[in-house]
Parts: sequence; C-alpha cells; structure tokens
Amino acid sequence: MSQTISSLMHRDVTRVDPDDTLQAVEATLADKGLSWVPVIDASGVVMGVISSTDLLRAHAGGKATSKLRAWQLCTYKPVTVSPDAALAEVARLMTEGHIHHVVVAEGQQIRGVVSSLDFVRTFVT
Repeated sequence: MSQTISSLMHRDVTRVDPDDTLQAVEATLADKGLSWVPVIDASGVVMGVISSTDLLRAHAGGKATSKLRAWQLCTYKPVTVSPDAALAEVARLMTEGHIHHVVVAEGQQIRGVVSSLDFVRTFVT
C-alpha cells in the first residue's frame, strides 16, 4: 500500500450546513445514497461529520429530527489528512481511532472524503 489517500478519496463531496435540520441531513443522505456527510460552516471549515448511525441514535433517543441542527449531533473535529497521506497511515489512524470516516484536506480546503468502505472496495474490484 504505497499509494496515497487521494487514490481512494471521493472528490465530489456532498456537505451540509451546521444549521441544517437533521431531517434535511437525512434527506440529503437518502437522495445521494450516502451513509455520512461532513458538516462545513460558511467559511469552509469542517466542523464535524454526521453518519447514518448518528441519525439512528437520535431517532432511538426520541429526538425530533425536524428541530435538531447538524451542529448539535455531528462528531466534532473529524480526522483530517492531507491528499498525499499514505494509505497505510490513514488505515492505521482509522483502526486505532475506531473511526469510519476521514476528511481529506489541504489547509482549510476540503479535497475529498474517504470511508472504511472505500478501503474494503479496493479488495473486491
């Protein structure tokens, strides 16, 4: 695995606004066929990520998804790596941190996203 994370990342990034309702986030995930999405503020800073698991937990907890905002549920400070990060290093970060989603960025500029499923896909294609 001497490749960089840029070889796996999705460059067309769907994002949500911190003030989007969870109901709107769910609609975005369903519309795009995604399982997670980064929460990015107006200045382009990645605040966090929201996954379908986070949304399921909100529903299980009886929370009203039409009233909660993305900033209230997102996992703050997601793991962010540069596009030239080695695949092996990113895999190590993900397994050690028990995380499934990584944001790829250069400075404050988001370049792509990678999930654990993207790593799995490399073995079946």
